[in-house]
Amino acid sequence: MDFNFTDEQNAIRKTVRDFAEQEIKPKAKELDEKEEFSPELTKRMGDLGLFGMYLPEKYGGIGSDTLSYIIAVEELARIDGSHAATLAAHNSLGIGPLYYYGTEEQKQKYLPKLTTGEHLWAFGLTEPNAGSDSRGTKTTATLENGNWKINGSKIFITNGSSDLSLGVTVQAITGMNGDRKEYSTIIVETGTPGFTAKTMHGKMMWRASVTSELYFDDCVVPEENLLGATGQGSKIMLSTLDNGRLSIGAMGLGLAQGAYEMALKHAQERVQFGRPIVKFQTIAFKLADMALKVELARNLLYKACWLKDTGKPFAKEAAMAKLYCSEVAKEVADDAVQIHGGYGLMKEYDIERFYRDQRLLQIGEGTSEIQRLVISRHITG
Repeated sequence: MDFNFTDEQNAIRKTVRDFAEQEIKPKAKELDEKEEFSPELTKRMGDLGLFGMYLPEKYGGIGSDTLSYIIAVEELARIDGSHAATLAAHNSLGIGPLYYYGTEEQKQKYLPKLTTGEHLWAFGLTEPNAGSDSRGTKTTATLENGNWKINGSKIFITNGSSDLSLGVTVQAITGMNGDRKEYSTIIVETGTPGFTAKTMHGKMMWRASVTSELYFDDCVVPEENLLGATGQGSKIMLSTLDNGRLSIGAMGLGLAQGAYEMALKHAQERVQFGRPIVKFQTIAFKLADMALKVELARNLLYKACWLKDTGKPFAKEAAMAKLYCSEVAKEVADDAVQIHGGYGLMKEYDIERFYRDQRLLQIGEGTSEIQRLVISRHITG
């Protein structure tokens, strides 16, 4: 494994970092306070080529490797979790299933539209009673006269109801195979009769990203909207989550990096007992531990990306990276608030937002408990 970055990877890091610091950071606090999604900043991310960046050029991508994409998510999360979430959910969960399992006709129809920042795509798996248990899906789809009729609902779906949302890939029960349910994935475009998307409000975190409830009431789509083969739904969804775990890992890593940098800066500027608090061993050692955790998280995540880019199995390492990076985000954000003292509890300081944003990382795309289950299955066979 080469620890040197390519010129392209260095350029992506600098471009996204400059964009995040110059365009997102000045607006992040206000967007969070108002719980407001920004189509303008989303389109700017599209202008930079961040949407679908791993896709081949014929679909509108730039053909970048996994690590380049993960670096982009990391740099966004270093400044703001909401915009990192919008990008990560769209690229890994939205575009991923269409690219890896779609027919050529489906790819040509949707992917070029999803790389510009003009449109977003969602991933419809979670339901009110089917979170960690993906096989608890209750949504059904029946094939009638060459059409799928879908009934059910989804919840906590990122990018599902913004004005830019073009559609969603939905897991539904499409039949029985003996006494086992048959799960399939179906493409549903925004505006389809019987499909309603509702934005959820009152969130603690990622308040500038769109989280949605989706409802399907005799929603009818053509038979050719099936993604992959009938009965392949669980395989599609679970493989998509393997890729998505790298994105969540990148969000945890970026958030931890940003929180650490805030804590270091504050400790260098905050004077108590006649000297900057960074000069006190208690604070210096805490910062050292934070820096260590961030570096370890980065090495683990980047190794998982390297495995994927070199065609090696990476599911175990993706789960490890997601688990460790999200746990490190929690620990580093907590220490950063402690170093800020009372100021860390005030909305005026960005660390307050980071402390809230990190909490989703141990829950979304498989809880920390589920990651341990996934890892344990890999290591015990």
